[in-house]
Amino acid sequence: MASSPERANPTLAAAGEQGGYLRIENVRKEFDGFVAVDDVSLDIRKGEIFALLGGSGSGKSTLLRCLAGFERPTRGRIVLDGEVMNEQPPYERPINMMFQSYALFPHMTVEQNIAFGLKQDGLSRDAIRKRVGEMLELVQLGKLARRKPHQLSGGQQQRVALARSLAKGPKLLLLDEPMGALDKKLRSRMQLELVNIIESSGVTCVMVTHDQEEAMTMASRIALMDQGWIQQVGKPDEIYEQPANRFAAEFIGSVNLVDAVIDDDQPEYVTLRTPAFEAPIYIGHGITGFEGQPVSFALRPEKLGIGKSEPDQPYNKACGTIEDIAYFGSHSVFHVRLPSGSKLLVNFANQQRWASDELTWNDEVWVWWRDSDGVVLLS
Repeated sequence: MASSPERANPTLAAAGEQGGYLRIENVRKEFDGFVAVDDVSLDIRKGEIFALLGGSGSGKSTLLRCLAGFERPTRGRIVLDGEVMNEQPPYERPINMMFQSYALFPHMTVEQNIAFGLKQDGLSRDAIRKRVGEMLELVQLGKLARRKPHQLSGGQQQRVALARSLAKGPKLLLLDEPMGALDKKLRSRMQLELVNIIESSGVTCVMVTHDQEEAMTMASRIALMDQGWIQQVGKPDEIYEQPANRFAAEFIGSVNLVDAVIDDDQPEYVTLRTPAFEAPIYIGHGITGFEGQPVSFALRPEKLGIGKSEPDQPYNKACGTIEDIAYFGSHSVFHVRLPSGSKLLVNFANQQRWASDELTWNDEVWVWWRDSDGVVLLS
């Protein structure tokens, strides 16, 4: 049974290993009495792309700034490759950040932008030339080395900023809303391109984003943040399919949430009753609850079937009326109003042309799902 954390952090073991490459240990950050980050602990593996995902005010950007050294934690430690970072200023940390605006020098060429940090470190001309060449090859911009930023597309500027961030061989790369400056179509293409470049470099990466699609596409693991707390840590499919609480279920993707109570809980199954449905809810495993316990039942719209005929099963079904339809090309979303007043969202895959024409506004329909499709959450 997925349960709501009682304001409790996932432990370091939740990352799946002890002694991570980057350890965030009980970090708290206050601003004039306001707690922006509250007792956060994370264990991030070497070479991992890790996303801090949350809405505005969730604490994700403050935590990123603590990693970069722009903010000092009020309490707790940040340990990178066995070295405590708390007292080190930003310019002494083996960490580079790629900002959302890219912050490229407009008067410098691509190769000069990439070489800037290397020159600041006093490397020889030959060493700089070699490293810049490696970075240009990594981001596939060798033919554009003499161009200036205004002569590049948004995606090309992003790759220059990434090459500059990687040129000094940082132990940790920080990405602040990496796709925020790109249009939607370019953003989708650049997400995987950026991942391939980062993985090729072997650098450990922590990214901040409010875009769930971006986090799900780019990150190997995600920490979902809200009001300074970590609500859940896991792989993208784990967070989507097995949310830890109502917040996680509602933040990631679309979901139908129904208030219910446990009717019968056995090792092999559990049944729920709810005023939303006339038929009971049946789940094909036990959840270690008790009779009468209030819970929430979460059901993703794509898990639901829809049709005009009543399904041949005594549970996990509801009858209602199509109140609205949203057409998205690849699929349609039906808004089904039930007699109880509750509404269910149902995704219908348009696998054939005009496939959804057989269902239209005000049609009476049946909605159903399998006993493994829903998730029980503590209310």
